[in-house]
Formats: sequence, structure tokens, C-alpha cells
Amino acid sequence: MSALLEGLRAALGDAGLLAGGDLSAYEQDWRKRYAGRALAVARPASTDEVATVLRLCHAHRVAVVPQGGNTGLVGGSTPDDSGRQLVLSLSRMKRVRGIDVANASLTAEAGCVLADVQAAAAGAGLLFPLSLAAEGSCTLGGNLASNAGGTQVLRYGNARELCLGLEVVTASGDVWHGLSGLRKDNTGYDLRDLFIGSEGTLGVITAATMKLYPQPRERLTALAACTSMDDAVALLGLARERAGDALTGFEVMSAAALALVARELPQLHQPLGAAPWTVLLELSDAESAEHARSVFEGLLEAAFERGAVQDAAIAQNLQQAKAFWHLRESIPLAQAQAGLNIKHDIALPVSAIPDFVTEMDAALTAYLPGIEVINFGHLGDGNLHYNVQAPASVAASEFLAAHEAPINTKVYDAVQQRGGSISAEHGIGRLKREELGQRKDPTALALMRAIKRALDPLDLLNPSRVL
Repeated sequence: MSALLEGLRAALGDAGLLAGGDLSAYEQDWRKRYAGRALAVARPASTDEVATVLRLCHAHRVAVVPQGGNTGLVGGSTPDDSGRQLVLSLSRMKRVRGIDVANASLTAEAGCVLADVQAAAAGAGLLFPLSLAAEGSCTLGGNLASNAGGTQVLRYGNARELCLGLEVVTASGDVWHGLSGLRKDNTGYDLRDLFIGSEGTLGVITAATMKLYPQPRERLTALAACTSMDDAVALLGLARERAGDALTGFEVMSAAALALVARELPQLHQPLGAAPWTVLLELSDAESAEHARSVFEGLLEAAFERGAVQDAAIAQNLQQAKAFWHLRESIPLAQAQAGLNIKHDIALPVSAIPDFVTEMDAALTAYLPGIEVINFGHLGDGNLHYNVQAPASVAASEFLAAHEAPINTKVYDAVQQRGGSISAEHGIGRLKREELGQRKDPTALALMRAIKRALDPLDLLNPSRVL
């Protein structure tokens, strides 16, 4: 290993290689569920340096764990405990290479923090719509490697739909220069889509060209109280009918989720009283502020008339709108403060969600009285974060050890029966690797393994993740 470390130091300099000392910031995940021991941390500052790192690791047969902001939730970007895996941090590659206003596109390096990409687009008078709770620390490369979703998938799609081109370094250190700004390019296999969502197992994304959109003239945000998930789904249908593409956000929060926020983060104001379900809606209108407000008020009036909504609060200014979103985005933080829990990032047809929630809530309560289901997520695109916390009398670590496997089986069986997915936007990583092996179509798994063998025959890129 000393020869590898010497080669890396020669290529990257002292600032580019961390070996020895406290590496815990790179060795432990955000949830503090996975922790390992890295051989070292390589911090290249350019694509050429990434290529050099991968060529050296390929020559020395050393595994590489690519890492962006290390905000993932499935253990996909932290090393194992062998002390033989190199963490490849893209954190120094944070340059916005260019913005093409006429083409409505932006090219940025993988280490750019998502909020900085949003700000760069806004500075050019345009919108980069990918938005999620970790946007102040997650990075563009990680967003693409996990095909991140977030709060505006309903209108703009996942990271995959927002990407036009990629620059990728292969396992052997070759560079694919695919930073195309084209929206049409029908010249063979779509390599871009191959690397997006591959969680660093097929190649290392070093830069990307992303789509931009016009800034909306008006954004209107509201909270609405519903008595059932059926009512929340009915409100979604009404919002689609009345607002069309102007509907950019439709989030749902259970009473238990907001009660948890009230307990753990009591400083956050909750405008509505307790309700079985609270929906957060956002409309973004490019036509005019007057048109947006007319549509929004008409939508809520119709929802009250049909009984889908029992109470509502419309944000009167940008500060209030941000406070509404902050309430929704604080649920994961409240859960983290409350202790480890069983996380489910599931996707279902929207029509199947009410039945799933009713059945599963009852099944879990019968299985373990006192259990707490913290259910929230992106109802507009069928993605629920159906998380389960221990009863108050049971320690979180004991709860996970004894009950995670049977609870996962119950939840994933019900999801699979309804044509859903065990991972909507968080990825597979280590957390769901075994579940994927048991539940994915065998032909699909065989094709995935064939692709992995073809692109990484020595299994050096993020081994033991996904497959």
C-alpha cells in the first residue's frame, strides 16, 4: 500500500491526500449507522487527477469508494472496516464551468454543492429545480449517482430527467467526455443513463451538464389539513386538474410526523392545528402573479366545497413560504434527534397509497403495540418515507436489532404486491442490497451484473454496494 500512497501523494500533493489522523468525517455516514476505516482519502481537484487516482488504484488492485457530500441514507459512500478501501472525495471539484443561457443549460463539477448550483442558475436569471432537504451539503455528483428526487419531481422529474450530459472516469482511469448540451442525440446506447443512479459502482461522475428553466413569476405555498389519505389523494387530483404544470410541489405529512417535529424542534411554528394528514402545496406560475393567485384560491375553494380539505393556510410572503417548507424538511432532522429508526423510501402508484397506508399501519400496530409510524413524503409522485420508530419504552438499537428485518418484510411485501418499489430516491447502497437481490426480477439482476462485470471487471468501484 505504501507504493500506492506515494503515487497518490505525488499526483495530488499534500492537500489532495489525507492519510492518517482523524478521517471520521469521511468514514461515517450522516445517519451514524455505517462507519468504516479508510486506507486514505484522495481529494483530487480535477478530472485528470481523478483519472490518475483510478489508474493507480486499478494498478494496485485497491477498491475505491466515491463520495460527494456524504449525505446518503443507505450506506453507499462510506468505506468498510477493512482499512483497505480508498475514499475518493470530489469535494474540491466545485467549479461551475459555464452557463449557456440560450441553451438553458449549466455545466458544473461533481463536487458543487446543490445550493450553489441553484444560486449559479438564479444568477443567470434561470431556475435549476432540483431541491431537497440536504441541498446545503449534498453535491451534484452524488445527486446524479443516486438519481436524487426531492420536492419538485412532480413538475421537473428526478436528477436523471434534468441531466443532458456527463463526464465520467472509468474504473481503469479512462475519461468519457460526454458533456453534451443536446436534448436530442440518437447515436447509440445512452451511456448517460447508465451512470446516473449507479451509485458509483460503474464509474465516477466528475461533471455534468444540466437543464435549466425560466424562473417562475410567482410561487404560492399553502398548508392544507385533510382527514384521510383518500382526501389527500383527491386534493392532488383536483390540483392537477386546476393547476396543471404549475403544480410544482405536493407533500404529505402525517399527524405523527408533525407531532415528532413539535417534540424535537418546538421552536418551529405549525400554522394549522393537528390533523390526520397535512398537505403542503406549491404552485409556480410563469404567466403572472395574478393568474397564479387566482388559480390557487380557486383550487382551495373547490377543495373545501368537496370536503377534501378541512383547514388551510396560505403563505403571505416568501418568509412564510420558507417556514412552511422548513417544517416539512425538518422531519428527517427530528427523526435523527429522536434516534435510529427503520427507514423506508418506497414508491407506489398514487392510487394504491391510501389502501397501503391503512393496511400497513394496522399490521404494524398489531405486530408491536406502541410502535410509531412517521409517514411523510412526496405524494405527488407516489414516494413515501414510511419510517418506523420504536415504542417509547424500547431502546432504538434494540428495536432495530430485533424488528428491522420482520418490519421490512411486511412493508416490502405490501409494496411489491401493489407494483411498487423498495427504493424511490435514496438508492440501494449497503442497506437494501440483500432486499434487491431477493426482490428484483432475476433477468434484470443478471443484466445489471453483466454491466458491472463489463465496466468494472476487478470489482474496484464501490464494491458490495447495490449488487
